[in-house]
This record gives sequence, structure tokens and C-alpha cells, in this order.
Amino acid sequence: MTDLTFQPDRTALQAVGLGVKHRRGWALRDCSFRLPAGRICALVGPNGAGKSTLLSLAAGLRRPTTGSLTAFGAGPTDPAIRPRVAFVAQEKPLYPHFTVADTLRLGHELNPGVWDQAAAERLVRDGGLPFGARVGSLSGGQRTRVALALAFGKKPELLLLDEPMSDLDPLVRHQMMAALMAEAAERATTVVMASHVLAELDGVCDYLLLMADGQVRLAGEVEDLIAAHTLLLGRHEGPALPPELAGHTVVESRATGRQFSALVRTDGPVAGRWEATEPSLEELLLAHLRAPGAPALLTPSAEPRGAAKAAA
Repeated sequence: MTDLTFQPDRTALQAVGLGVKHRRGWALRDCSFRLPAGRICALVGPNGAGKSTLLSLAAGLRRPTTGSLTAFGAGPTDPAIRPRVAFVAQEKPLYPHFTVADTLRLGHELNPGVWDQAAAERLVRDGGLPFGARVGSLSGGQRTRVALALAFGKKPELLLLDEPMSDLDPLVRHQMMAALMAEAAERATTVVMASHVLAELDGVCDYLLLMADGQVRLAGEVEDLIAAHTLLLGRHEGPALPPELAGHTVVESRATGRQFSALVRTDGPVAGRWEATEPSLEELLLAHLRAPGAPALLTPSAEPRGAAKAAA
């Protein structure tokens, strides 16, 4: 029997050759990565990249066409795993005629033995929500807070969030992000958060999964991925790449008149008079989003370990 007890270096998610095929084509194809437990992971990519499909697989709501995805060493549909995972979908499906108190009571009934009423009530109370208010009368931000209260009341070890802040104004988004991070830190929860708001990820997420065309393009620690890239600025004329960049991996290059910039994964020193700086997370993500065909990069911790078990 697999030991599913807590271990400091356990793997929260691992995909090996993961693929999902629809009638119109592949939503995911040949995805392989590892997410260590205890990380706050940003899941980034354009619309149609496969982010929601990956989250639904991790939540045990669907099965892969090829390959495998495991959570804490077992398939996401395994009865021993389901109580350890919480999923907040983008549409936040809640019963509009239930009151906030009814909704939390439902969470308690659906999660016997693990429900943390105090944590759920704290998230609601910190938002100033009346427990007697009907969910259908709440604003988008208030409904998000109730959905997160349901998720954290479950005391998950893995929390999956699909664009949780997409319908919130900047101030409420900041408040909700702070509440989310505080709860996750208290429990050492592994969080995977899909988001299009790149600025809200910087300083919050320490791990990254960037997807394009149904495949993982970047995976690993944010610091390591940033350190693997260099932003070069200088002067160059002509449509061809500067000869000094030959032998290096150029993710993206841009020219404005004689001003030239490139995000590069260097293979040793770069010759010539270039100003080299470390890119910000937003610069790194935007460059890769604009260049989905750039070579993929997984840091060592993101490389799958051994052969993943077939999803249950």
C-alpha cells in the first residue's frame, strides 16, 4: 500500500507524457513535469494553452487520453487523494439561493472529519460578509471569498485555482490575494493558480508552469528560471540576429531602429558591447508568451522522478 503520509520532499503533482484529445484536436500533448509540495505555483499561458484542462485533470474531474498525472503519488480520482485536493473553478459554481451560512454548512456535510469551520468562517468574517446573505446577492469579490472559504475549510494539501481573481477590481484582487497567501502559508498548502494578470504573480509565486499549445514550455523555481535568462540591450542594424548571439538560445528579439533587445539563454559569455541585465518575471513571461516556439526549459526540480503511476 502506498504511504500517503506527509513527507517534506513529497511530490504534489507529477505528469509524464500527459495528453488529452478532443474531437477537434489535442488540448494537452506530451506534458511532463513535477511540482514539489509546499510551493505556490503560477500556471500561465494564453487562452487555449491547456491550463483549465490540466487543472480539471488534477482535480480528478476527467481522465487523460495518454500518459499519467499523479497527486501525492496516486491518481487524482483515488478515494484517498480526493479529500486532499480542493478546486476553485473560474465560474465559482455556488448555489445562489443558499445563504453564506448554508454554503459553509454544505461544505461541512460534504467533508466530514476534515472540515475546519473556524478557517472557513475567518475568511468570510474578514471580508465583512453577513452569514445570512444569499450567495446570489453577493458581488463577484464576495462570491470569490465564499468559494475560497469552502476550499480552505476542506483543509486541502493541494489547492487548484482557475483564474480565481479574474472578475475582481485591483483593490479587491490585492486583498483576496493577501488572504489566500496567508491561509496557504499557515497550512503549507501547495497552490496552483492559473492567472492572466502577470503583475499579481511577482513576489507571490515561487514556482512556474508556463504552457503554450497544450505543452509545458517552462517549469521550475521562479528564481532559477529567471537566472537562466539574460536580457541584452544594445545597438544593431539589419534584420539578421547579431553574430555575437550565435551559439546562444535566443527566446525573443526585438529591434526599434538601431536599438536591439533580446531575451537569451546564454551558453557562456556574450561577445560585443551589450548591456546585460536580469529580466523581471513579467519580462520573462511576456517574451515566452510572444515566442511559444522557443525551446522548453525545466529546472532539475521540475523533471519527473521515475515513472509516474497510471492515474486511478
